[in-house]
Amino acid sequence: MIASRLSTRTFVFAALALVALQAIVLSLMGQPFLAAAAPFKLWAGNPLAIDNSQQLTDWYSFSHIIHGFIFYGLSKLIAPRLSFTTRLLLAMGVEIGWEFAENSPFVIDAYRKQALAAGYRGDSVINSMSDTVMMSLGFLLASRLPWWVTVALAVAMEALAIVVIRDGLILNILNFAVSWPALTQWQQAWRP
Repeated sequence: MIASRLSTRTFVFAALALVALQAIVLSLMGQPFLAAAAPFKLWAGNPLAIDNSQQLTDWYSFSHIIHGFIFYGLSKLIAPRLSFTTRLLLAMGVEIGWEFAENSPFVIDAYRKQALAAGYRGDSVINSMSDTVMMSLGFLLASRLPWWVTVALAVAMEALAIVVIRDGLILNILNFAVSWPALTQWQQAWRP
């Protein structure tokens, strides 16, 4: 049986160990630690630029916050008796697992078929680690905010990304699931 509460020290150690594992595995997968083709920036705002998914944050950071909202809701529904910290560590494990998959050749190639990701090379290690932090932030926010505020924030972040860059979590999922020529044409018309 999992203890009802993890000590703060145990939680911090486990969280840091997960992120360290993430950095090591992504490095072994060949992902650069930092953007090789551009100076380090806190934000990469152009999804077509060579440093997209290479800098600390980008438009897709909002999707990772939404992952945190979703993981919090699912963990509360599926495992309500687990402590918050245990559920957060499990969510971090799922997010890091996705980061490994997202940076695999199969998924990178699948992304390259999408209108806004033709030159996608995967995430830098620092961007991927930031994605995990963003998911954790979303998880924390969802735990503190009323559910309707969390839903409103998710809709607002998704709408902002769709309006500004013609992409977001929902459109990414749609592009992965089906080829929709009208969506591709609409996204290809985007200009910075």
